[in-house]
Amino acid sequence: MNNIETVLKSAQNQLIQAGLVDSPQLDAELLLSNILQVNRTYLFTWPEKQLNPSELEQFQADLNKRLDGQPIAHIIGYREFWGLELKVTKDTLIPRPDTETLIECVLNLESLNQTSKNCSILDLGTGSGAIALALKSEKPHCSITAVDQSQPALDVAIQNAQRNQLNVEFLHSDWFSAVDNQIYDCIVSNPPYIEKNDPHLQQGDVRFEPLSALASGSDGLDDIRLIINQAWSHLQPQGWLIIEHGYNQAEAIQQLFEQSNYTKLQMHKDLGGNPRISLGQKP
Repeated sequence: MNNIETVLKSAQNQLIQAGLVDSPQLDAELLLSNILQVNRTYLFTWPEKQLNPSELEQFQADLNKRLDGQPIAHIIGYREFWGLELKVTKDTLIPRPDTETLIECVLNLESLNQTSKNCSILDLGTGSGAIALALKSEKPHCSITAVDQSQPALDVAIQNAQRNQLNVEFLHSDWFSAVDNQIYDCIVSNPPYIEKNDPHLQQGDVRFEPLSALASGSDGLDDIRLIINQAWSHLQPQGWLIIEHGYNQAEAIQQLFEQSNYTKLQMHKDLGGNPRISLGQKP
């Protein structure tokens, strides 16, 4: 029988046997709901629905891609982040749930909430636009600018802004190179922060993502050093710099903040309890 229930069970078993994914049930459901153009609830509601030969063929083709290790987001073409459906391609980093911690940090900043009607935010290395668009969805009165050195990534971010009807300014810029003398109330970034020789770069989904969005020098901190140093001249007094980083980099980043005279330093943990977000304020 080629109904939804049996097809899903077969797919889950193949994924489990391959040992390549952490969530075989979810992956199978996402692949099938994408082929059938339904939400996952539909799969549970109509488990006996038969798949036609074309649907079966498409599903098996996508399942084979996943069995080869391709990221689920690349196969179905999107990833949900902060309630937004975002297109992703090989030119962008796949948005991670842990990055939602950064969004929460921004939303909890009292100084931004006091000036919510005219605050300005800069998102450095926007990729798919995930951070900038999530913030715009929560703070529609804020002026948000997002930059990336990759034009293909910017093209994806612009499409995501249009898809979600969110008005964000996008600039082709190598960090601050095209920002000129603009100053902001808040600068946010999920920059590359993996050591260039880290073996994890050859494992899992990251094998299919742009290396320039992942690795940054021998200790993973090259881009973060630049951002912390250059952000100062682009921040308003009492402005905040908020950076996502590796689980083992919080102490080094706090030192970088201190060396550049930032104050009110904070660190926040991700969903797994790992140090993930550091922030400091320009006095």
